Amino acid sequence: MDGEGWDTRACLERVRAGDEDAARALLNHLHPLVAKLVRAHLPQRIDEEDLIQMVFVKVFTKLDQFSGAVPVEHWVSRIAVNTCISQLHHERVRPELRWADLSEEQEQVLKSLAATSDELPAAQAFAARELVERLLERLSPADRLVVSLLHLEGRSLEEVGRLTGWSTTLTKVRAFRARQKLRKHLRALLKEAER
Repeated sequence: MDGEGWDTRACLERVRAGDEDAARALLNHLHPLVAKLVRAHLPQRIDEEDLIQMVFVKVFTKLDQFSGAVPVEHWVSRIAVNTCISQLHHERVRPELRWADLSEEQEQVLKSLAATSDELPAAQAFAARELVERLLERLSPADRLVVSLLHLEGRSLEEVGRLTGWSTTLTKVRAFRARQKLRKHLRALLKEAER
């Protein structure tokens, strides 16, 4: 059932009828997609494999709700993204990011950003990425998701809409507000550095 001979509809029918081999084939077919989505939106306090398993439990328990109106991969992607958002909500309680929390490399990145509009040297790229991740942690799960999908993964508004179920307008508004919040957190860190 793998590769070119993959027949999603037939496989789903067999899974619904209780065929364990078909369930394994469906899991193997969808695992790379789910793993990629989970890695992209993994909450910090949960193991990747645990979250992947949670997604598949939801997929198989809700399989009767799948109507076939969209490809199964889109439906599973939505479940994966929503599961990640739900887990991020559970981790929501976070203290504010402070200058003292930053590594020396991250402090240098911030100082470079404040001093010039030039691009960062390649040596600071890793620290910059870590800093971005720490700033993203300060956002709500939905804000973090929209920034990650649009700006870190380079997805289109339409792709974000398919993954999240949001309209294009809602995606644009969420992205705009999320960027404003990121700027606010960055300004607060830079002010703290000036003291």
